Amino acid sequence: MTANRFLLPVVLGTGLAAVFLACADETPVADNESAALPVVKAPAQFTNTTPTPSGYQLPSMNRMFVSKNIHEIVAQKGGGSALGKMKDYDEVAPRANDSTYKLIAIQGGEFTIGSPDGEADREDDEGPQRKVKIAPFWIGQTEIPWALYKPFYENGIARNKDGTLLAPKAKSVITVKGKNRAKAIKDSLSRGDHSNMVDVVSQPTPQYHDMFLSGDLPSDLNYPAMCTTHHAASKFCQWLTAQTGHFYRLPTEAEWEYACRAGSTTAFHFGDEIKQLDDYAWHGYNSEYMYHPVAKKKPNQWGLYDMHGNVAEWVLDGFTEDYRDTIKPGTLNPWNIPITRYPRIVKGGSWDQDQDECRSSARLHSINDWKDTDPQVPKSVWYHTDGQHVGFRIVRPLKTPTAEEMHLYWNTDWWEPRRNAEDL
Repeated sequence: MTANRFLLPVVLGTGLAAVFLACADETPVADNESAALPVVKAPAQFTNTTPTPSGYQLPSMNRMFVSKNIHEIVAQKGGGSALGKMKDYDEVAPRANDSTYKLIAIQGGEFTIGSPDGEADREDDEGPQRKVKIAPFWIGQTEIPWALYKPFYENGIARNKDGTLLAPKAKSVITVKGKNRAKAIKDSLSRGDHSNMVDVVSQPTPQYHDMFLSGDLPSDLNYPAMCTTHHAASKFCQWLTAQTGHFYRLPTEAEWEYACRAGSTTAFHFGDEIKQLDDYAWHGYNSEYMYHPVAKKKPNQWGLYDMHGNVAEWVLDGFTEDYRDTIKPGTLNPWNIPITRYPRIVKGGSWDQDQDECRSSARLHSINDWKDTDPQVPKSVWYHTDGQHVGFRIVRPLKTPTAEEMHLYWNTDWWEPRRNAEDL
C-alpha cells in the first residue's frame, strides 16, 4: 500500500478522547502483497498468558494499525491496575443501544486444569492434569447475548468479504445486476467513518443463511449469540474494546475452566451428581432441542451463569495432541495458540449435547462441518451456519497487554487462502 497515513485526534461518542489513524486508502492488502509486509514476532513474554509456541509470528500485519490505535484508546482510558481495586461492573456498549453487560471480578490464583483419571465419562484429551497459575481478570457473568451481538453483525456498513471497510471507489466493482443493483449501489455508499476505530474494525458481512432456521430458534435479545465463528467472536471483542476503552478478548481454556470450577475439583462446579445438572444447565435432555435466555438457571459459586450448557463457549486455544504434556507446573495461564482454523476448543457443553459433555474439564473440538450449509466459496469466516450450539463469553485481564499481544489475541483466525481452504 502506498497511501500516506497520518494521526488525527478525534473523540468517541462516549466522550473518550483517543488518537485514531486516518487513511487515504483503507483497502486491505491483497494476498499477493503479503510478502511486502514486515515479519514481526509476538513478544517472548506475555503480560497475562504463557503462549505456545512463544515468539509466534504476528498475523494480519496489514491490520496492525487498527490494534495499535485501539491500544492507544485503552491506554488513554486507563483504570485501576491494583488487585485491591477490582470489583464487578456493568459495561455499556454505545453501538449496541447502550446495552449493558456485567463483568465479574476474578482474583486469580492456582488450580489444577483437567480431570483426574477416575472421573466418570472422562476423555483422554482432558489430561494429564496440571497445576497452573491464573492472573486476575474479569469475566462475563453470562454468555454474550444478542442484545450486544446483533448490532455487531447487523452493522449496516458495506464491507469487503473479509470484513474491512470498502475502499472509496468500491461502487465501481459492484457486480449485482437486475432489480437488486440499485439497492446494492446504495448500500455500497454507506462505508462507515474511516476516522473512527469502531467502524474500521473488521466486522461481519451479511449472513447468507438464516441462523434462526426460519424462526425455529428465537432471536430475542436475551438469548445467547450463536453460530459465531472463532474469528467473529474475537473481532467482537476488538469492536467492543474500541468503543469502551476496556480491553476484551476470549478467555484462554485455563481461565475459562478456572472460572467455571470456582474453587471446585469435582466433575461439575456443584459436585459430581449428574442429576443436579438440571438446576444449573440447559443440556440435551432438558432443553427441548432449544437454546434458552441467559441466566435462567442457578449460577456457580462465583456468580457466573450457564458455565455448564446452553451454548458451548469458544476459548482462545487450539487443540493439538499431547499439548497438556508440555505444560510445566506453575505456568502462568497456559495458552495453546491455534496454528490452523480447525480444531479449536469449545467449552461447557450445550443445549444440544449430552450431560457428561457439560463437565468442567470437557472439551469439544471445532470442525468444518459446522459450515456445511454455507453456499459460499470460500465459506464465510463469520458464521458457523450449522453451529447453533456455539457461542462465547469474554474476559478482561487486570493488566493491560501490549498492542502486539492485543493484535494476536484478536487475529488468530485471520482471512487468508490457506485457512479458508480448511473450510472446503
